[in-house]
Amino acid sequence: MTVLLDRPIAAPPAPRRTAAARRAARDPFIDLLRVFGMALIVLQHWTIPVISYDGVRLTTGNALATPGVWVVTWISQVMPLVFFAGGAANAISSGRAADPRRWIASRLRRLAWPLLPLAAVWLPLPHILLTLGVPEQPLRVGTQLTGQLLWFLAVYLIAVTATPYALRLHERYGAFVPAALAAGAVLTDLARFSTGFDAVGYLNVVFVWLTVHQLGFFYAEGRLRLPTLMTVAGFGTAALLVAFGPYPGSMIGLPGAEISNMAPPTLAILAVSFGQIGLAALLRPWLVRLPSERALAWAGSRVMTVYLWHMPALFAVTGVVVVLLGIDTPVPGSAFWLAGWPLWFGLLCLVMWPLVKWFARFETPPALPYGTAGWGGTLAAAALVGAGVLTLTVGGFAPGGWPFIAVLALVGGLLMTGPRTRA
Repeated sequence: MTVLLDRPIAAPPAPRRTAAARRAARDPFIDLLRVFGMALIVLQHWTIPVISYDGVRLTTGNALATPGVWVVTWISQVMPLVFFAGGAANAISSGRAADPRRWIASRLRRLAWPLLPLAAVWLPLPHILLTLGVPEQPLRVGTQLTGQLLWFLAVYLIAVTATPYALRLHERYGAFVPAALAAGAVLTDLARFSTGFDAVGYLNVVFVWLTVHQLGFFYAEGRLRLPTLMTVAGFGTAALLVAFGPYPGSMIGLPGAEISNMAPPTLAILAVSFGQIGLAALLRPWLVRLPSERALAWAGSRVMTVYLWHMPALFAVTGVVVVLLGIDTPVPGSAFWLAGWPLWFGLLCLVMWPLVKWFARFETPPALPYGTAGWGGTLAAAALVGAGVLTLTVGGFAPGGWPFIAVLALVGGLLMTGPRTRA
């Protein structure tokens, strides 16, 4: 930090070709973590909702709120593995890039382009459905939750934009970088819980997730060692924090809970992140033998589409089954719940399949002869895209002016990464 403060902020040089840059273009372990993470996210979001409708108000609950079930979230909350895999992938691809500015611009396009069809559907859809007589409160729940799901992209954009700088720090200071970030997470939680000022906890959006992202750099260079110690220390520390600290046991937010380990992220989810990464590294020799390369390639090219559209599929099925037909979801774990789950899941897959088929093409942005933008333009594009995603995260696609402003920011950021005259 002293180096950065004593010198004017300058663009980082293109990263040298480290061991990460010399690795193969695709690492099956990284791809597997991404696909596994997404599959578990979808399964969890489709399985845990407890939904009822009284004719006026749609009420949503969480099956994981059942006493004692929270321990499942120490494995099922897979965002740590997704950020870790993202860090490894970013280290490898950025290390091969000749110009970090073009690398950031290409990553921005890949993250923002799939949002355009989502916005094209969800900007007019709430207005159309209201005109057709769909009740306002259930519709508002759906539009808000569709936007809230984008929190991951907002945070990941920070990690992507910081990658060239973070790699330079990694090459110079190594393990001191995640250690300093983790120390920032400790201090943030101390300030939050000692003062009662919860808003300060959102500093951990940077400290926690950039720590996990930074750990991916070590894997990319083949330097992620002592996975057994990581597993034991990570899960053990999380257990101590939950037992003796102010942290809840669940690693996802639960209805009625005063504190969430995810919004904002806490030291407890950081500890679980270390445990999950260590466990995944221990299991790596067996995990990479499971899927075929073709299956991973097929699923990997549709990950973003599945992430963006699996909740709209849930709302479509909920709208028909719960709101229109008046069939509430059964009590979690009951005989009716177990018997009806295959039908519920089948309906969701039936709705999801055409969505994936139609929108997967937007996973890849158009191939254009992009030139090189300056650092100011690159960072401005990242700020616009990030502001658009953050606005949708907070307000969703609920009827009003903010979703339109958010989409304009997204489009503006994309246009700033567009074709330029070469210098």
